[in-house]
This record gives sequence, structure tokens and C-alpha cells, in this order.
Amino acid sequence: MKKLICAEPGRFVYEEADIPKPGKGESLLRIRKIGICGTDIHAFAGRQPFFTYPRVLGHEVAADYVEGDAAGFTTGDKVTVIPYFTAGTDIASRMGKPNCTNDMRVLGVHIDGAMAEYVVVPSHALRKATDLDYDDLVLVEPLSIGAHGIQRGGIIPGEFVLVMGAGPIGLGIIALANIVGGKVIALDVDDSRLAYAKELGASYTVSARDADVQEQLATITNGDMPTLLFDATGNTAAINNAFQYMAHGARYVLVGLQKEEVHFSHPEFHKREGTLMSSRNALASDFEYVMERLKDKSLDAQQFITRRVKFEDVAELFTDSEKPLLSGIKTVIEFS
Repeated sequence: MKKLICAEPGRFVYEEADIPKPGKGESLLRIRKIGICGTDIHAFAGRQPFFTYPRVLGHEVAADYVEGDAAGFTTGDKVTVIPYFTAGTDIASRMGKPNCTNDMRVLGVHIDGAMAEYVVVPSHALRKATDLDYDDLVLVEPLSIGAHGIQRGGIIPGEFVLVMGAGPIGLGIIALANIVGGKVIALDVDDSRLAYAKELGASYTVSARDADVQEQLATITNGDMPTLLFDATGNTAAINNAFQYMAHGARYVLVGLQKEEVHFSHPEFHKREGTLMSSRNALASDFEYVMERLKDKSLDAQQFITRRVKFEDVAELFTDSEKPLLSGIKTVIEFS
């Protein structure tokens, strides 16, 4: 089989390898499609923390089941993967939060991932498709990140929800927040991404380049300000600025990740009785929820996939300045 290795920052290498054999508790998959994530882009650029090279990237998976010991699975079943692996024995797991364990190994980050024609994964991480195609399946993981953030925030139908960052994760949050009845405000520096946000359910859009963002938010919310905020930018300045956008009693969920400290006025936050929380990865229940929304067509995969690339052309795509990876919404790698 062929696999694509990120040998070091800025350099991909295709290599031939034997098709791996699944052991006890494992299953072999034939990869059909892989989504390119911001994590992959940062890893290639050398900006991903806690990352070692060489590494096979890729954790947004659409595949066929080949063989293994997954109960109820047969050869040819279409599957996706919950790519966050843990022994399941630490305190987070015991609290029902296997998405944030202290022994977390993420496919394509801490261990070799799925930018290969075949991959072996833990059998318990598989989820079988029901009336879904490969385009649907490749989007389940990134949309589940948004679904978990929504679950953390606990949207109240009819409330004003501010989503900062209209990249792939932010757009997923926007679409999902709209489904459950939030009045969504999208905030981004990119007008094209704000246009996508409108298509996916944002009732209002605000350019982060405007000098009067706070005033615009106050006008939209009739002076109240948003009661639920999501950061999907992973940008330090955006995260810090958003504390001033919170209504009294608001919840603020950090989905995006950055490496600096978060700063805010304690008196201003305290008087609002604000709630600040993080949202990491996703739970099996989030995957199941997203798969149901794709099945009932509340979510449309075709609205998110804006570029397709053949597996043999991926290395070139990452180094071609004329085809910036961050344009559009989701780039999908397709295997023969």
C-alpha cells in the first residue's frame, strides 16, 4: 500500500508499505476519503504543539471495513472512526468524559493516522454508516467537534448565539446551532466565510474588521448582548476581546485552541456571573447525533465540501501557494 508521511515540517514523502494486520481489539480499514483539518495544516507547517515527526497525518475518516474483531461489522461496511484513543481508566473516563483523558492519543497527531490506503484502528472506535455515503462520513468528526461544543453550551432556543470564526469548525457550530433554534450571529474577518455562514444558518453576520463590533452586537440583541458565545478562531486577541461581548449571565465556550494565556477583567466577568468553559474533541453521543442529522438531511455534506484532491496530489497541494488550503470550507482527499 501507499502512505503519505510528514517527514518534517514542510516536507511530505510517499512511501510503499505492507498492508498492516489487525491484532486483538483492532480492525483494518480501507480508506476512501480523508478530510484535511487545521491540525494537519499546522503540523505540516511545524506549528502543532506536542507533535513529533515523522508522522502520517489524517483523522477525519470515511472508510470500508476489511477485517478485525469489531462486533456486528462485516467486510465492505462503510465506517467512520472516533479518532481519540484512550485506555479508558483515568479520572476523565470514569466521569464519562473520554474525550479529554490524560492518556489521549489522537489518530494522526500522537500516532500515525489515515493518510494511507489502509489503516488499523481500535475496533471500539468504529461507527457504521446507516444510509450515509463517504462524503457524509468524512464530515462526521469535524461536525462532531461542533456538536460537542453545542452540548457544552446548552443552547436555549431563541437565544442570541455568537460564533466567532467561520472556518470549518465554526461553520459546523453555526449550522448545528441553527438546527436547535439559536439566533446565530457569525463574526469573522473574511467576507467570503461570512457568506458561507449565512448559507448555513447564521441570521446575522458581523465583520471582525469593523471598529464598532460591540455596538453592532448590542444593536442586534436589542442591547442585551449574546447569551452564548463560541470561539472557533483559536486566536488570542479574538478570545480575549469576546469577554466584552458577553451578556449578563452568559456562557462562553472555547472550542478553538491557542498557546497563549487568556486575559480578561475579573470584575467585569464576575458581575456578569459569566461561565467560561472549554470544549475538547467529541463524545460517541456527538458522533451519533451528527450522523442522525446527516441522515435526516438537517445537515448537507455538499455545503461543506468545497475542494477535492486525489491522494497522489496531496503533497503538491500543501506546498502550492496558488491553492491555499485555508480557502473554502473543507478539502477532501479521495482515494482510488
